[in-house]
Amino acid sequence: MPDISPLLDQLADDLGIDAISTDPAALAATSHDTWPVATKWNRQDKHPYQAQAVVRAATEQDVVTVLRAAGATGTPVTTRALGSSVTGQPLPTRGGIVLDVSGLVGPPVVDEIDMTVTVPAGNNGGELEDALNAAGWTMRFSPQSLYRSSVGGWLATLATGQFSSRYGGVEDLVVGYRVVLATGEAVELKASPRAAMGPDLRQLFLGSEGTLGVVTQVTCKIVPLPKERLLQTFRLPDLAAGLDVMRGQAALGLKPFLLRLYDVDEARHALDDEHIDRPVLFAGTEGEPAVAAAELEVLTGLATARGADLLGPEPAAAWMARRFDFSTVERQLDTPGGFAETIEVAHTWRHVLELHAALKEALKPFADEVLAHFSHVYTQGTSMYLILLGHAPDDAAATERLETIWATAMEVCLQHGAELSHHHGGGLARSPYSRRSLGSAHLVLRKLKHALDPDALLNPGKLGL
Repeated sequence: MPDISPLLDQLADDLGIDAISTDPAALAATSHDTWPVATKWNRQDKHPYQAQAVVRAATEQDVVTVLRAAGATGTPVTTRALGSSVTGQPLPTRGGIVLDVSGLVGPPVVDEIDMTVTVPAGNNGGELEDALNAAGWTMRFSPQSLYRSSVGGWLATLATGQFSSRYGGVEDLVVGYRVVLATGEAVELKASPRAAMGPDLRQLFLGSEGTLGVVTQVTCKIVPLPKERLLQTFRLPDLAAGLDVMRGQAALGLKPFLLRLYDVDEARHALDDEHIDRPVLFAGTEGEPAVAAAELEVLTGLATARGADLLGPEPAAAWMARRFDFSTVERQLDTPGGFAETIEVAHTWRHVLELHAALKEALKPFADEVLAHFSHVYTQGTSMYLILLGHAPDDAAATERLETIWATAMEVCLQHGAELSHHHGGGLARSPYSRRSLGSAHLVLRKLKHALDPDALLNPGKLGL
């Protein structure tokens, strides 16, 4: 790799010596995220994707300074915040600099009239939500990684939350944001509350994974905390009936905040009952008491008309209490030879049941358990979230098994015309399949990349770029 020590000397002068680190421990720490493959690499003391230096930014001006200097010297820059990615998004594939933006933090600025909150992009999402709750507000954005992820990271990965069936994904949450381009130019993208002056440029950087620019500040919608929350658990005759309930409520325009349909294998885990022999649906409505009650009544009618039994609110309430718990996956990964993986995809109502069967069958040889649930609902279809748990002889074999699982799952999805990712983004896990997935639309992405980052310095090796 090229010698970047002159660049680092310049950045040390500009940002201060404490902002620069070439310490082997720091480089190793930023060479993995929470992607299970990277976790297994780390257990084996393998770091195949490692930067030459870590540079910590505390302000937007720091980001400007780094990108200008990196551009002038042709040095790759991979942006990283809290490292909660599960697909290898913040791993540097061409050395260079890891730009640590976790220091872009500050107190939230709440506008109770326009119902927005503005924060630096490095702010922890869970801490922000807690602060809003204390003041009677909420974003109603609840990814499982809420307390491990940054607000800017949500934009970079086109994230969504567990309550998306009512509140939508990050594209529905964000009002505006600031981003620094590869040239070091800082721009602000906003619409208040909507604008028709050309295309909606706010969409341009959502999901771009740091390949087009670095998000530095975000303004999000907030709403008052809901007055009422109602929960129910349904046991369905089969998976087709459960999916039909979800499709039926979408057709009626209902907005339950919680809809999670578990196939039989995962239902046993979700209810902690090995005797469960039918799919289970967790449902919840919230808001004004009368509206929440009416929505749950209609939803219950849809379910019972399709043969559902009511199991009461307790199972759904128990899930709500543990919805940020990663321990099952983490414990499995932290054992010699143990592996666990989560792969989320999406498809239309017409094809998702067939996709479920194909993925379960194809992945069954590679894991002890292949679990699946459907948890984000749209008018045209739903997401499907797979959890795979297993054991291999050692960590090296577990790594190979995980790579086989990814290759198999992606090929099955491509054959079925499914979306390869619903909310975890592409990263290293999906980059090899990006062009096939996006088809002719990938040409647009390549042209955008060439226009905004002609030297391909920002997070190279992602999104098939």
